Amino acid sequence: MWKKLLKELNLSDSYISMGLGLLVVLIVGVLLFNYFSGKSAPSITETGEQTSEEIQAAILAGLPATHIVIAGETLWSIAEKYYQSGYNWVDIAEENNLSDADLIEEGQELTIPKVTPILAQAEAQITPAPTDIPENYTVKAGDTLWDIAVTIYNDGYRWTEIATLNNLANPDLIHSGNVLTLPR
Repeated sequence: MWKKLLKELNLSDSYISMGLGLLVVLIVGVLLFNYFSGKSAPSITETGEQTSEEIQAAILAGLPATHIVIAGETLWSIAEKYYQSGYNWVDIAEENNLSDADLIEEGQELTIPKVTPILAQAEAQITPAPTDIPENYTVKAGDTLWDIAVTIYNDGYRWTEIATLNNLANPDLIHSGNVLTLPR
């Protein structure tokens, strides 16, 4: 059939090869054009020139919205999706009157409010740790590792170091009277 068609059109193989070659060059050209035209708009992370007001305006453009929870999502991950900051999980919990933010279910419909994103600061205000750190700390009633870390180091995030040094299997479970070794 192919040879019959070629005979009727009176085309040689060289013309067909040239035509197919031009078609390939054209397709590759279109693909390259589409690829590089998509790269021409710089993203926020590439330039770093967008102001926080521009970022917030872009984030808030589609809000308020409705979100259907899918398996594995948390309020933190949902907040990251809509606000580029997980810290806004509290706003979602308040908007939806959730008594326990850890109890969201697959298929649950949540309203995503239009609130200002809470963005992490580039340079945090760090309070210098005190120089007179005791070797041990005796847990008092109502203490948490966070509270202890804030009291001793002026940095609540150091609770993980206390938990690791004391081999605590469950950092949420400390009892009054426990003696914890403090990292230096």
